[in-house]
Amino acid sequence: MFILDGKPLAPDVAFTHKGIQYPANWLRLSTLEEKEAIGITEVPDPPTWDQRFYWGYDEHGDLIPKDHDQLVEQWTQQTRTTAGTLLVPTDWQVIRQSDNGVEMSASVKELREEIRLAAGAKNAEIAATADTAELAAYITGTDYPAWPPYADPVPVDATGDSVSDGLVSDSDQSAGAD
Repeated sequence: MFILDGKPLAPDVAFTHKGIQYPANWLRLSTLEEKEAIGITEVPDPPTWDQRFYWGYDEHGDLIPKDHDQLVEQWTQQTRTTAGTLLVPTDWQVIRQSDNGVEMSASVKELREEIRLAAGAKNAEIAATADTAELAAYITGTDYPAWPPYADPVPVDATGDSVSDGLVSDSDQSAGAD
């Protein structure tokens, strides 16, 4: 961060100092000596924190965690929402099976079960965390964002037609889909 006369300067923003206008690219193109010559100093950026889990830093430089119980509730609900979103593209097959008895493919059933199991495992891991730091480490790690893949195998409906995107095709809609 660049400071001039006690005020921060934003890169790529023009500024005026002692009646002289400096173009937006001046801070990027000027040398350290040129900056120092007009009184610009560079200071480290203030520390950042993950605002999903912490309020900021206290006077000792320690992170101030948000309430762990509230975060567990929030992330449990977020996990359920994500699982629901992943299930939506194949919901029509569940409804069609219920309404008309047209069996959905085994691969779609398997994928839906994998999504539900993944959500359950994620929520169990969330509930098992002891504090905000542990929860943050799990959520930002590699396990939490991983969900069962949607591409393999390609779902096939009862007529043998590929349903790769999980949507009813135009021909199904025009023929009065099952």
